[in-house]
Amino acid sequence: MGVAREGVRVGKWIVGGIVALAVLGVTATFVFGGAGWITAPFRGAAEERENTVGSGAFRQSTYQEFFDLCEAAQNAEGTIEALRQERGSASAARKAQIDQSVMALTASRTESVNEYNSKAAQEHRAPFRDRDLPYRLDADDAGTVCAK
Repeated sequence: MGVAREGVRVGKWIVGGIVALAVLGVTATFVFGGAGWITAPFRGAAEERENTVGSGAFRQSTYQEFFDLCEAAQNAEGTIEALRQERGSASAARKAQIDQSVMALTASRTESVNEYNSKAAQEHRAPFRDRDLPYRLDADDAGTVCAK
């Protein structure tokens, strides 16, 4: 009987040692960054939501940015049209200036259209584009319509 009790006591120590090592291993994992690795997917999703949805300043500025870019394209179109009308009765020197201005405004309009399209395609900005604004602007269109 004494040998059996001795075996049970040794077995308890072995099981206790294994449990202690397991607890120590789990604790070390959390202390040395394992918890961060384990919870990274959850924290990443929450952080993305907080950065995009939670930031009122970001939402407001992104919403307004789409209107500003579309309006910049419209303003360039209006100025180009006014310059083309003026060109008919302008002197030769003024026609040269008008041609240069039209070229610069066309490039500026194309830049605004490309920036609008680029930002509209960005996954974190697209939800903040007003539903009345077009999904994409076309650089080849003669007139940009910003609101329906």
